[in-house]
Amino acid sequence: MRKIIRWASAIFLTAASLSLLGCGTEKAAVKEQVKQETIKWKLVTSWPKNFPGLGVAPERFAEKVGKMSGGRLTIKVYGAGELVPALQVFDAVSAGTAQMGHSGAYYWKGKSPEAQFFSTMPFGMTAQEMNAWLHNGGGLELWQEVYAPFGLVPLAGGNTDIQMGGWFNKEINSVSDLEGLKMRLPGLGGEVLKRAGGVPVNMPGGEIFTSLQTGAIDATEWVGPYNDLAFGLHKAAKYYYYPGWHEPGTTIEFMANKAALEALPEDLRMIVEVAAKATNEEMLDEYMVQNAKALKILVNEHGVELRQFPPEVMARLKALTEEVLQEQVATDPQMKKVYDAYMAFLNDAKEYSKVSSKAYMELRDN
Repeated sequence: MRKIIRWASAIFLTAASLSLLGCGTEKAAVKEQVKQETIKWKLVTSWPKNFPGLGVAPERFAEKVGKMSGGRLTIKVYGAGELVPALQVFDAVSAGTAQMGHSGAYYWKGKSPEAQFFSTMPFGMTAQEMNAWLHNGGGLELWQEVYAPFGLVPLAGGNTDIQMGGWFNKEINSVSDLEGLKMRLPGLGGEVLKRAGGVPVNMPGGEIFTSLQTGAIDATEWVGPYNDLAFGLHKAAKYYYYPGWHEPGTTIEFMANKAALEALPEDLRMIVEVAAKATNEEMLDEYMVQNAKALKILVNEHGVELRQFPPEVMARLKALTEEVLQEQVATDPQMKKVYDAYMAFLNDAKEYSKVSSKAYMELRDN
């Protein structure tokens, strides 16, 4: 009897071991299959390939996604003009030519005027206020609503902080100096310049230097010292004005093709979202450091004439901004919806900043 029991036990243990071995082998096979499955995406941008700040950000994003996904999702980044022109990113991602894009929402005002509020607004939110509104104040949900008809899902993908007022080949001493001024200036800022008698021109970054140097335009804004130095704009214009009234905190966008994003497993969708948010913060930090360094170089090494816009000019542009906005939202219910939400958040933020950041900076800097 004991021999029979020992024999039965041996058979049971052998069977159990084989079962566990088979289970382990099956799990390993599944794990290996998951590991080998690679989803490949294309990401198109409005910036020159690897351009400091703007162009490097999507490359870093793609690297983050690749590492966090263990190589299951790989993203190839295309600079402006490599796959699609700089100002066709929106259409390319909407059509599925590329699964993602990196650009600025104010470029698409012809398709959706309210999209401009998700990049920047003249005399509007700072970078910190934009990030707060988008991620904790309902702004991102509104942005998703605006892009939904185009089959797109937007995500904040960086911020250039407060920009510079731009490069000019003549002094700006009064509002009359804006008359007939041909200036590269996109978005709502361009509409305000037009109301002031200027001629706004929308063109991708890669065309700015030549246009300014040849006189095709009289002035341009681009971003700030970091990117302006990289483009060599100080070689094409004499005067560098501040502050950037037109872009006080410009959010750069990632946009994903909705169908492509929803086809991803849940963990990969989360990786895309987390990597975008990390890139958003990383860019803002980088611009704070690099702008300060680059401004010193422009002034001390290249002899750039740094000028502040006259108060009279700023007051006029601010008044015209209000006129333009009120006229546009009066005829567009969707734009008014976004504008009202934007302004409600901004007004609360301004009240708090009076006793916090603004009060502190005035105390610190005086």
